Amino acid sequence: MAGTAAVGATVLGVPMNLNAQEPGQRRRRKLMVIGAHPDDPETCAGGTMCLFAEAGHEVVCVYLTRGEAGIEGMGPDEAAAIRVKECTRACEITGARHIFMDQIDGNTEVNVKRYKEMRDLLEREKPDIVITHWPIDSHRDHAACGMLVLDAWRRVGRTFTLYYCEAMSGTQSQMFHPTHWVNIESVLDRKHQACNCHVSQHMDDIYLWHGPMEKFRGLECRCEAAEAFAIHTTGLPTLP
Repeated sequence: MAGTAAVGATVLGVPMNLNAQEPGQRRRRKLMVIGAHPDDPETCAGGTMCLFAEAGHEVVCVYLTRGEAGIEGMGPDEAAAIRVKECTRACEITGARHIFMDQIDGNTEVNVKRYKEMRDLLEREKPDIVITHWPIDSHRDHAACGMLVLDAWRRVGRTFTLYYCEAMSGTQSQMFHPTHWVNIESVLDRKHQACNCHVSQHMDDIYLWHGPMEKFRGLECRCEAAEAFAIHTTGLPTLP
């Protein structure tokens, strides 16, 4: 997939140069990235968010939790306050508007109430594209987030295109097979700046995984760095 704003370039099917489109076709799209914790959207899809914002599209970054359990030795309220500030700085860099839901880090729920919350959010925001966690993930919060979004997508009538992202594939995301790749060479530095806003998460350690992932996905689409996604299709294959 194209990773620049060149004439005719697209990312996940969306034009990256609105001015190059016919007048009747010009439309600002909304990309929503929904992650379980602060730093998940940035590490999994930060480059793609930067590309969409750079092209003039609306980008919304949703955090299911505030990362209450994410700073060792610190209470939930204090940790959440720090991580919310980190998210705010990261979103300034990616060009995203942020939304915090009210689930608790390490204690996320998948039930009728939480299904409704996610559906209400998506009905209110009306995104064109949503990227969220691959539901087969060893981290319970990631899996919960993916399942909530999947249910909401079905309930609202599949009104947006749904993509899954990967988080530390091999240790967290399991059996992830991408269908789409986004070249993030032109925004790689900005993605890393956004990720590094999450100082409390020791990004040097996290990037021992995400750095090689970016390079490997880049090799797959013949560029230096890429992010990979799997589209959720509605068609079912038939047996021969």
